Amino acid sequence: MDEYAQPVSVNLSEVPGVTVAGLPGFGKTSLINRFICDFAPSPAVQFAVADGKVLGAHEGDYADLMGRLFAFTGSDLAEANALFRKLVRLRRARSSVIKTVLGRKDMWHGGPSADWPWVVLIVDEAHTFVRDHKGSDKESKQLAALAAQNARLLEELVKMGRSVGMIVILVSQKTTGDAIPTFIRDVCPVGLSFAQKTIEAAVAALGDDIRLWPDANPTVLQEPAYVGVAVMKTQGQKGFTRVRTPYVSEADSAGIAARTAHLTADPADLLATQLPGIDLMKDDSDDDAVPPLAA
Repeated sequence: MDEYAQPVSVNLSEVPGVTVAGLPGFGKTSLINRFICDFAPSPAVQFAVADGKVLGAHEGDYADLMGRLFAFTGSDLAEANALFRKLVRLRRARSSVIKTVLGRKDMWHGGPSADWPWVVLIVDEAHTFVRDHKGSDKESKQLAALAAQNARLLEELVKMGRSVGMIVILVSQKTTGDAIPTFIRDVCPVGLSFAQKTIEAAVAALGDDIRLWPDANPTVLQEPAYVGVAVMKTQGQKGFTRVRTPYVSEADSAGIAARTAHLTADPADLLATQLPGIDLMKDDSDDDAVPPLAA
């Protein structure tokens, strides 16, 4: 809802990527929580989460939603790398068979279905997985290699996933180039920002035009009264809009996830059932995987 109590919608069809920025505690995760709860009752939407704030699925903000996620990884770079590689293989497999299975080259020309769902990858604290690691020791070099590869995998998903029905939502405190590489951030057409401390962070999240709209700048949202308030570019309108995102309690989100858990399905398994006998998820690029850290 905007500040005039009017509903504001964001059309995500044909959108490959979304960025959500803002200071801790101002509503980023609550927004994502509500987003998952809204779409949970549909078998035509499947969710995967990489959460850089926690080590395991039982921790953090997504613990109550686990039943509605087909995949989850915490902050371990190697585990996240495996998830991103799996989704890249899915994207390539979908691209190779979409005309055969759906009879069209763009999923959005007919929309998602239970057999070919919209795949939503949420990367929370995204900088955890792609930031550069300094140091000349073996572990630092390996972490740097994993982070660089994670960035390349996410880049492919954002740049090439749209037509086959895949979207990446990148959540970070700030979306400056040192947190999320610009070659990923700048191809995400939808951006929202909760409170920010600096104009530089606001520009990174919303584009340079936010300088022309000082009343809408997220730097003015640092008071407790603005928790849950974000600034977004409204499609089809000039300027920026301030919106308040609804709050969903932990009990409600857990209940929704429990009631809809039976709808959760791995999109790779769904694709395999439509083309039995063909291993669509095999990919020679796995040979380039970064070896695991030695114990």
